[in-house]
Amino acid sequence: MNLLLADPFALAQEYPENLTHTLNYGRSTCIRFNRKGDYLASGLADGTVIVFDFDTYGIARVLRGHTRAVQSLSWSRDGRYLLSSSRDWKCILWDLYDGSRERTVHFESAIWTAELHPFNHLIFVVALFEDEPQLVDCTEKSARKHLLSSEPLTKTPGEESSGRAGDEIDEDSGENTMKGRKQDVQSTLVVTFTRSGQYIFSGTSKGWLNVIDTETCQTLRSEKFTAANIKHIVFSKSGKQFAVNSSDRAIRLFNTPDMSYMDPVDWEIEVLHKFQDVVNRLQWNAVAFSANGDYVLASTYEDAHDVYIWETTVGSLVKIIEAPREEIVDVQWHPNRTLLAATGLEKGTIYVWATVTPQRWSALAPDFVEVDENVDYQEREDEFDIIPDEIVNKRKLDQEDEDDVDVVTIERVRGEYSDESFVIPVVLDEMDDENFGSSDSE
Repeated sequence: MNLLLADPFALAQEYPENLTHTLNYGRSTCIRFNRKGDYLASGLADGTVIVFDFDTYGIARVLRGHTRAVQSLSWSRDGRYLLSSSRDWKCILWDLYDGSRERTVHFESAIWTAELHPFNHLIFVVALFEDEPQLVDCTEKSARKHLLSSEPLTKTPGEESSGRAGDEIDEDSGENTMKGRKQDVQSTLVVTFTRSGQYIFSGTSKGWLNVIDTETCQTLRSEKFTAANIKHIVFSKSGKQFAVNSSDRAIRLFNTPDMSYMDPVDWEIEVLHKFQDVVNRLQWNAVAFSANGDYVLASTYEDAHDVYIWETTVGSLVKIIEAPREEIVDVQWHPNRTLLAATGLEKGTIYVWATVTPQRWSALAPDFVEVDENVDYQEREDEFDIIPDEIVNKRKLDQEDEDDVDVVTIERVRGEYSDESFVIPVVLDEMDDENFGSSDSE
C-alpha cells in the first residue's frame, strides 16, 4: 500500500541524490549490508561491531571481541552469521542469534580482508599482510588453514614462494608444516569468492589476478591487469560482472566468464570499461555495484570528498555525490533499494543517501485534489448532519460484508528475496548500553 503513495517517476530513479540519515555509534571503519538488506553491520576503530536494523535505524546487536580496529565484515547467506576481521590478527565468526562467538581464529600476521564462503559459513578465505593468503575450514573446533599461493602461474624460473598451495598449517603452533621456505616476492592484498564459491579470485601487489580452485587450493589461471597494487575485487549481485580497483587510479570492469562448464584456462577476461578521473587523477578508496548491476560507484581518496557513479553499459559518468567534509573510506549500495551508505574517515559517521519520494494521496482517494494555494471550501447541505449511531454502525457492517480483505498475500518490495531470512531476536540489554548511538534525519 505504501508504494501507492509514492510518485512513480521518483520510484523509477535509479540512483540516490539526497542525504537522508546519519548513523552515529563510535568511529566506523567499514560497513556491510546483509544479503536481504534489512541489517547493516559496522566495524569500529575500537574493535566493536555494531549491527543496525535498517528498517528502524535502531541497534540490533553490539558485538565486542576485538581489541583493535575492524578491517572487514562478511555476512553468511542466511544472515545469521557475521565474520569480522581485525588488526588484532584474528577473525571472529559471530552467531547473531545471541551474539556469541561461534569461532575465533588467530593468525601470525595482520589481516587485510576476510570473506565467508557463499554457501558455507564455516569456510572463509583471508588475505594477510606480508604473508600468503589462507583458506580456513572451521567445520571442526580446531580450524584447518590451507595456504594459497600469491605467485602467478607465469613465475620466472628460480623464484620460490613462501608456501605451496594447499599446504596445511598447524593451528596450535601457527607454523607452516613445510620447512625452509623463502619470503615471497609479492603479496596478496584482496581475496574473494565467486558467486558459486567454486573459485577464489585474489589480487596481488604487482597487479596479478589469480584464479584459485576452492577444493584443491591450486592456482588455475593468472592474468596481469596492471603493474600497480590490486586493492579491491568486487562482484555484482548477479555475479555476471566484476570490478577491479588498483592503485594506478583506475577501476576496470569485466564480464564474468561462464564458470559452469568452461575451464579457467579457456576463459576470456577482457576489460569492458575503465573508470577513472582523467582530470584530477583521483585514487579510489572503495568500490561497489548497484543492486541491479547497472552502476558502479567509488569513493575518492584524500581531498575530494565525493562518490562517483558510472553506468556499466557505455561506461559514462552519471552522478557525483558530494559528501560532507570528510573523506569516504567505505561505500555500500543497498541490495534491494535505491540507497547507498558510506562511512567517513575522520569522525566515522555513517551517511545514508536515498531518493526522496513525494506522496500521492490521490492514489488512495480518487476524489482527492491537490491545490497550489488555499481555496474556499463549499460544504454540502447535509455534510455535517447528525446521523444516529445505529445507522452509522449498520453502514459499517454492510460495507464490511461487501469488501473482501486479503490477509494472505504478502506484498514484497521490488527485488526482495522470496525466501525467508534470519531475523535477529530482540535483546533489551542492547538498549541499555551507555554508548547508545543515534540516528539523525537531515
